[in-house]
Amino acid sequence: MHYDNMVKGQFVSRPNRFIAHVMIDGATQVCHVKNTGRCRELLLPGTTVWCQRASNPARKTAFDLIAVQKGERLINMDSQAPNIAVRQWLEAGGLGEISQLRPEVKHADSRFDFSFVKDGKTCFLEVKGVTLENDGVCAFPDAPTQRGTKHLRGLQKAAQEGFGAYVLFVIQMSDVKYLHPNDTTDAAFGRALRSAAKAGVAVLAVDCAVTPDTMDVRLPVAVDLREIL
Repeated sequence: MHYDNMVKGQFVSRPNRFIAHVMIDGATQVCHVKNTGRCRELLLPGTTVWCQRASNPARKTAFDLIAVQKGERLINMDSQAPNIAVRQWLEAGGLGEISQLRPEVKHADSRFDFSFVKDGKTCFLEVKGVTLENDGVCAFPDAPTQRGTKHLRGLQKAAQEGFGAYVLFVIQMSDVKYLHPNDTTDAAFGRALRSAAKAGVAVLAVDCAVTPDTMDVRLPVAVDLREIL
């Protein structure tokens, strides 16, 4: 996926989860933050960030904050990017031959990011974007997520009903070691993920090639479901 009209800046502050103050070309701009997660380890004063200039002049904010430099890593923190990148990846054969790819599909009391048919079976796939990383080890979530736990329970139910079921963690950076559930932050999500895996839900992770104006799914990443005490 590709972004147009990208500009470089320095992060100043984040007054609330929706906006950030960023120094761009010598002036402080109010930018929309396209990620409502905490991202505390990413958005530090003086950090280099990349923002997209909005094409609509009527918008209240002239920029969207898209990516952040963390040491040698460039991390995309746009929460909409994983679904766009995954759709392109699926269409390119990322999970092998599939058909009838559809976004935002309701099943029972859940709404999943994608459905498709693979090997004659209807499948559901939920995407989770990952930005939390420490020394190459990634974790999800970075904040408690009742919604994420509900998605996992819905996938587990679908698997038990005979459907294909996948949760795909999209790590919005490259060259990481592995991913694990963040039990310290959300133990309920970790329990739900392990239960779903035991019930037949495929738990997958991929990293991404990230530049200031692109993000594309790159390689599979190991998922460690052991409970970290």
